[in-house]
Amino acid sequence: MQRPYILHMITPGKQMSPFDINMAADAGYQIIVPYCEADMKSVTALTQDAIFSRGPKGVARTGIFIGGRDAVVAADMLEQSVKAMVPPFVVSVMADPSGAFTTAAAMVACVEAALLERRAEGLKDLRVVVLGGTGPVGRIAGVLAAQAGADVALSSRNGIDVAEEAAQQTGQRFGVTIHGISGGDRAAVRSSIADADVILACAAAGVQVVSAEDLGFAKKLRVAADVNAVPPEGVAGVGVMDDAKPLAGTEAVGIGALAIGNVKYQTQHRLLVQMRDKPKSVLGFAEAFAMARAFLAESAAKAG
Repeated sequence: MQRPYILHMITPGKQMSPFDINMAADAGYQIIVPYCEADMKSVTALTQDAIFSRGPKGVARTGIFIGGRDAVVAADMLEQSVKAMVPPFVVSVMADPSGAFTTAAAMVACVEAALLERRAEGLKDLRVVVLGGTGPVGRIAGVLAAQAGADVALSSRNGIDVAEEAAQQTGQRFGVTIHGISGGDRAAVRSSIADADVILACAAAGVQVVSAEDLGFAKKLRVAADVNAVPPEGVAGVGVMDDAKPLAGTEAVGIGALAIGNVKYQTQHRLLVQMRDKPKSVLGFAEAFAMARAFLAESAAKAG
């Protein structure tokens, strides 16, 4: 009898995301077990319990998923899980805290694709301002944009000190240069987007971070992307279904939450399938970005 596919889902939070559980089931995992309120020591112990109990052949049908809400902690837990493995007892492991890795990957990949329609350099040397930039999606989107060659600033409505702390912590952890910028009031937001080529709106659901009046200050804007699917839109004029649609009153295009969400869904699904089909996979936000790019390339080829 074939051994079942088992996914061990680890989170420092009080519960595992139902969204991720559903995604794992749809990717073909037959037994899905959550482990909540885990810390680094728990990751080591759980990983070793998972790998040593099934033998070298059984580990090929075993996976570990890292959740939670903190992007840095999830990246650390991913590394800790990999370090805890002892060859040949090696399983696939993936991190996607609150969907932040796959959402950020989808967002930046969609922006890059829209830019490539106009300039061969994509994000390179462009100014990217991440509004709501201190959350998990904002931080990872900032890292991915910086890795693609952009000049990135994380904005916080709690002011410059909070933004700078998040930027320094995130940049140091992931080896990129990111700056902090204040988004504490309307004047600060308008000042921050005045020289922005790209706006990534990653604020909480139902919060409009850029009004129609604010957009008038973004004279250099090329692309505005918004992950908020709850009215009002995070960036005024960017509809949830917009996919590089011209943004009224600007020279830019807008990318909405459901357009990004479709790429995010496909990216997460494909990564979970890869975990199952390609034993020993290690999947973080870099792999998510590569997968999102690949999906968009396939979609463009089919459309063309």
